[in-house]
Amino acid sequence: QAQLVESGGGLVQPGGSLRLSCAASGRTSNIYFMGWYRQAPGKQRELVARITSDSRTTYTDSVKGRFTISRDNTVNTVYLQMNSLKPEDTAVYYCYAANRDLLTYWGQGTQVTVSS
Repeated sequence: QAQLVESGGGLVQPGGSLRLSCAASGRTSNIYFMGWYRQAPGKQRELVARITSDSRTTYTDSVKGRFTISRDNTVNTVYLQMNSLKPEDTAVYYCYAANRDLLTYWGQGTQVTVSS
């Protein structure tokens, strides 16, 4: 079992920035993907960004050029730098980790609110 603890959410004005962190502990040796999904009220869950153990990245089109995902393997932590935030980015962001068999672990979620 792996455990994920995420942090960094909050309230920010449009155009502002936040950085989310997600730290994995426990049985982490087989983790291949880490990243974030987000869920906004009335909308489907969507994959925001993910990164592989060899640092290949994927982003949903709506955040390309604004968000950057990175990882620090020495502390089993991934980061999501979110710049130029828009009101439509408002959601609960859930960190996840998955192995190559797609066994998935979830963080507790962190609220991101973009509002003036």
